[in-house]
Amino acid sequence: MTEHVEWSEPEATAAPATAAVTPADAADAARLVAFGLQPKLQPARDQEYAELLRRYREDPPFARLADAVAAGLGLVVLEVSPRAGMAVTAAEDSVFAVRMGDYARRASTDSGDRFLHGLAHLAVAAMSFPRPEDLADDGYIGRVSVNGVDAFVRQACRRLEERAEEQGQNSDPATDAPGLEAAWRIWTRRSSTGATKDARRLAGSTTGIIGKAVAFLTDSGFLQRTGDDSGGTYRTTARYQLQVRDMAGSAAMAELLELGIVPVTDGTASLLPAEDTDDVELAVGAGLPFHS
Repeated sequence: MTEHVEWSEPEATAAPATAAVTPADAADAARLVAFGLQPKLQPARDQEYAELLRRYREDPPFARLADAVAAGLGLVVLEVSPRAGMAVTAAEDSVFAVRMGDYARRASTDSGDRFLHGLAHLAVAAMSFPRPEDLADDGYIGRVSVNGVDAFVRQACRRLEERAEEQGQNSDPATDAPGLEAAWRIWTRRSSTGATKDARRLAGSTTGIIGKAVAFLTDSGFLQRTGDDSGGTYRTTARYQLQVRDMAGSAAMAELLELGIVPVTDGTASLLPAEDTDDVELAVGAGLPFHS
């Protein structure tokens, strides 16, 4: 007896259909990028923003579309998450780029002041995240104060001055000296606070310059003000952590941290005491930053 076997043609496997990008998809992607350009906006407080973030994470074609919109605007997507939202930074040629030189020129017409504004931003970043693991930990929150940052920079200046003396460079630093080597003289010559007749902080003092820097970072969604002690206290945001990660490899940042002024052993950062602080001009109430 012969067994009859019925043969049938295999069912054709349907090719995955690629959905065409619609104008509505493009509008949603652009809307998400627009949310990302509002650094103070928190996804948890905006339902549309949160929904677009969810779509970005769950819909790869939509994510690619949003990335393309960002790239077309000269933006680099650092992270897309519920904690940071759509965190973007501007490439150098982007219309959204805020260059330090432009920022400093708005703050002051003096070239020395522009240099100090850059150093203030560098110091805030270094004090906010003094360890590599601080930058790697998404749950880490850095805290700084205006007077604490000034104390930190002045102690860094003291270290740099000592190093210059050891190398016999009491005159102007050599042209090939690191950038910070040329900075300490400018900072230490400047008054820490100064004051107007109504006790307001002078804009050209070093704490005034730091105050301008942290106000800019707060307006940009990188810091949040937490109090008025020590000239103003601030905590870092997820966006600032991402930004500092992006700049952590800079030579100036590395040099500042390598001075060893912010040693961390148990998760609490503090300034090392100077051997002789009689000639070090520190702001009154220079509360040191703390980290959690």
